[in-house]
Amino acid sequence: MLLYQPAPWTPKDSLAVSIVVSLELADSWHDIFARDAVWRQRGPRCFDTIFPLSDARYDVTIDGIPNAPPASAPPSDCSTPAIAVRSHRPAIGSNAWAAGSMRTVDGHALIANDPHLILTIPGIWYVVDVESPQIHAAGATIPGIPGVLLGHNEHLAWALTNAEMATTSVFEAGHLDRRDWVTERFRVRFSRDASAAYYRTSRDFSVANEDGSGAIALVRWPIYAERRSTIATVLALDRASDINAALGIIANYRGSPQNFILADRSGKIAYHVAGLIPDDPAWGRYVHPACDVPATFATIPFARLPRKDPARDVIVASANNKAYPSAYPYRLAAQFEPPYRAYRITELLHSRPRYDAAYFARMQLDTFSPIDLEIARDVVRFVRAHPQQGSRADVLGVLGRWNGRYEPDSQAAALEHMLRVAVLGDAPEFSARLNELRGVDDAAARDLESDLDGWFSFAFEQRRAWREAGGMRIEHPLAPMNFAFLNGAWLPGAGDEYTIHLQEPGFAQSLRAVWDVGDWDRGGIAIPSGESGEPGSPHYTDLTRAWVTGRLQPLPFSRAAVRRSAADTLVLNPR
Repeated sequence: MLLYQPAPWTPKDSLAVSIVVSLELADSWHDIFARDAVWRQRGPRCFDTIFPLSDARYDVTIDGIPNAPPASAPPSDCSTPAIAVRSHRPAIGSNAWAAGSMRTVDGHALIANDPHLILTIPGIWYVVDVESPQIHAAGATIPGIPGVLLGHNEHLAWALTNAEMATTSVFEAGHLDRRDWVTERFRVRFSRDASAAYYRTSRDFSVANEDGSGAIALVRWPIYAERRSTIATVLALDRASDINAALGIIANYRGSPQNFILADRSGKIAYHVAGLIPDDPAWGRYVHPACDVPATFATIPFARLPRKDPARDVIVASANNKAYPSAYPYRLAAQFEPPYRAYRITELLHSRPRYDAAYFARMQLDTFSPIDLEIARDVVRFVRAHPQQGSRADVLGVLGRWNGRYEPDSQAAALEHMLRVAVLGDAPEFSARLNELRGVDDAAARDLESDLDGWFSFAFEQRRAWREAGGMRIEHPLAPMNFAFLNGAWLPGAGDEYTIHLQEPGFAQSLRAVWDVGDWDRGGIAIPSGESGEPGSPHYTDLTRAWVTGRLQPLPFSRAAVRRSAADTLVLNPR
């Protein structure tokens, strides 16, 4: 359709894919520029109020223990900022959790993973089993990266979540050597060639400074200067013999920081952050002055990164939240994802003494949002404390009776979500307005009262169930170019941004997997569309029904199970 014939694939292309993956997982310099504006206008004292590392009411450690003291009142002059700050992309996150063999029904370790990415068709994940004399691994990979990226081998299973930790340092540009400027030309089909000039050394490159000055800035991203590919980690994990071997492998991982959760056939599970994290005092909060360009920020040693040592009688959970207790010596990030998913995961894990694979699979479908239920109840309390508002009793009644679940048939869920987005806004406004609603910042409550009053005036104009209000189409990248017939299925609303079953427009769980460690023919995996990216193929959207119903597809691993399950076999004979 694009009148384009791709060139043959080369190993260099796989290396390029691995760099793009790390770049997508890294802290964006666009977001650093946005935070820098807040840092300069509001100062360091207010920054943590506007960009909190976590929500103290829901903050939990990696093993599900409450992690912080109750929230204290913010400084009176640090209320809702009048600065528009928006992330340039959805936060690429994931859920992952595991239980050691002493916490499971069958005495095997269990592990679950569901990464959250932009949802398109063809999908980013390809389900694969790789077997050779040196390796046998199964799970999912990103096309272009050899090996299994998320999954298991014969001895070990692993799950990943994005650590949301700062890897990028940005500097105001001072004097730049003319010899390090590069002009690159790009061929453009059906148009004239384009060119771009930029500064580049072995450790820095230039981008436009987004402070409105028209100047340039320097970006220092350690992976840019790295000569070892993350593909080496993937292939080594695919061969790892146990948790200790895996920990030795990820100690040499040179990509964007990830939370690694590991489980092996001995029944042990472990957790460790791995990746290149510079000990930069900015931690992504502000742009360094030009005088800092000569500075060198050493990466934090692997042994000093957050971890949980191997054990059989523990649980671990990670959902892009702050993974360390208050005594930990490094900040690691400008801001982590809110802890609401991690809190709910640990709540479900603590609700019973033992688990099986079916329970882990049901957890991945959980649509309960503790923070949204709190917001609904706080709104009811706030409105009833301010009776001068022209609120409607039927709206308050619906909010007051809501159970906090984003189920497809729930009108209350659609109502609360509309309220949260309209009144509390997006980060960083969300945290500041949440304090107002909780009564932590009484001085700003008057503005909140006015906003709620305006919201109630149109609250029930559109009565929609969450199935429709929270639903989304799986879109093909060419759909905006009048190729909408390539789109995938419509997914009904189920879950929101803060539920384990994460789903928001264009962004959702992109894969679900549960592994019963050692009994590899059990458990399973699911993707939202199908394996094929070719329109008209019977495998274009054939897995969507199972995805919507929450059914995991078995991924046969033993040769006997593969023979029983195989429907077709394709043999590729090299010339």
